[in-house]
Amino acid sequence: MRYWLIKSEPDVFSIDDLKKVKREPWSGVRNYQARNSMRDDMKAGDLALFYHSSVVPPGVAGVARVVGEPYPDPTQFDSKSEYFDATSPKDNPRWILVDFEFVAKFDELVTLQKLKEEAALDGMVVLQKGTRLSVTPVDAKHFKHVCKLAGWKP
Repeated sequence: MRYWLIKSEPDVFSIDDLKKVKREPWSGVRNYQARNSMRDDMKAGDLALFYHSSVVPPGVAGVARVVGEPYPDPTQFDSKSEYFDATSPKDNPRWILVDFEFVAKFDELVTLQKLKEEAALDGMVVLQKGTRLSVTPVDAKHFKHVCKLAGWKP
């Protein structure tokens, strides 16, 4: 099993939204590195820290699980979508996604500031300067430590 961190703006899609719908395609990712992680490395059963970004304060709000296999992101073919990509060929789609299901919502947000204060999280990708990717890998020890900070046992 691998571990991940997925970012979403809570006014667009939050951990509460995932809890309500139970399962959601992680669509709209338009970064090749993040796409490659979903396409090549994520497997059903992998767990992800669900991170609320572009909010004050930002932080980890809960946990989601990868379900199913990667497949083409349909928003790339929808001309009405903000994620439409007219150059993506239907026979070899450029953008791939996976579905996530709700696992847990933390009682309290584990804030970015709290993550930065934890020496045990040194090297965590989300804490590296200039990192803005919406999908990043997380070491098992970092995943477990964040869950411990939240008071949640994986």
